[in-house]
Amino acid sequence: MEHIAVFCSASQDIDNIYAEKARELGAWMGDNSKTLVYGGTSSGLMEEIAAEAKAHGAMVMGVVPTIVEERGKTSDLCDVVFRTDNLSERKDVMLRESDVSIALPGGVGTLDEVFSAMASATIGYHRKQVIFYNINGFWDGVIAFLDGLERQHFAHSPLKNFYKVANSFEELVELIK
Repeated sequence: MEHIAVFCSASQDIDNIYAEKARELGAWMGDNSKTLVYGGTSSGLMEEIAAEAKAHGAMVMGVVPTIVEERGKTSDLCDVVFRTDNLSERKDVMLRESDVSIALPGGVGTLDEVFSAMASATIGYHRKQVIFYNINGFWDGVIAFLDGLERQHFAHSPLKNFYKVANSFEELVELIK
């Protein structure tokens, strides 16, 4: 898996452990000749992972909606910028340009990206998985919710066919390989 989409927060006001883990992943991507495909925003975990990935030699591809660009929030770290009209198009481009998606901690936008990628996989548009990087148990509630969907028969096939969970950096690297 050479092109890795990373869904994550643009917030600056989160615990530093998430930035540390984003930087660790970015460094690993660069050291292992991976390409980062991400939201292209110049703040939060997005900028943290891009800066470290680029510092370690990774190609950085930003997928930037017009409104982000108009607000001057596009990262200067992008080697390639895909401009999109909206968030829906952004998700489509990120999915198209990547082999796998990793969900770092994030907010509503990250949830939207994760669920969109999984929903399109469940109906056969692609076979790409989402990996929840479960730093400090961040994704525990979402994972429990997904398990509940299955138990209550709101999922037509096992959802674990479409996602994996990494509770440590070592587990994450193994899942990417």
